[in-house]
Amino acid sequence: MFLPATRGDIIRTENELDQIDLLLLDALQDDLPLIPRPWKDIGDQIGVSEEECLQRISRLKESGIIRTISPILESRKFGLNAGSLIAFQIPEERIDEVAGIINSYPEVSHNYRRDHHYSIWFTIAGGTEEEIELILSDIQKRAGISDEDMINLPTIKSYKIDVRFRCIPEGSDGQD
Repeated sequence: MFLPATRGDIIRTENELDQIDLLLLDALQDDLPLIPRPWKDIGDQIGVSEEECLQRISRLKESGIIRTISPILESRKFGLNAGSLIAFQIPEERIDEVAGIINSYPEVSHNYRRDHHYSIWFTIAGGTEEEIELILSDIQKRAGISDEDMINLPTIKSYKIDVRFRCIPEGSDGQD
């Protein structure tokens, strides 16, 4: 089991993970090498073959420990200079319908349901604030959401953080 942590905290795991799994999880949090066989390189780093590295990644994904392996892109490099976090107050019986409308927009990168008065939260990225406003207006119109049932929190300043989770076996005191 993984627990939320902050940089430098230790995540304790149940015994189903061995030391190689933990080394692999640590390695996967770093930049993947942009080479023809990155899994061989990572396997070499942790002392296993490329094939075993891939098998372990597959097992960790199947067990739900790894959700995805994907790049983190700097959106401004792609001309997406504006963004906003949006919250909608949606009746329970319309959650799936409205989520489907929101998810149909490629400018939406995240969409979360919350147990809160504002039950759907999502982010929109676009080239300009005006573009964001047009997209949001279209979503509101299609979903029948009034301004009173919405919170719009435009990005004022972006802060990038780097979070790493150090993994050690359960029962270990972390003193390596």
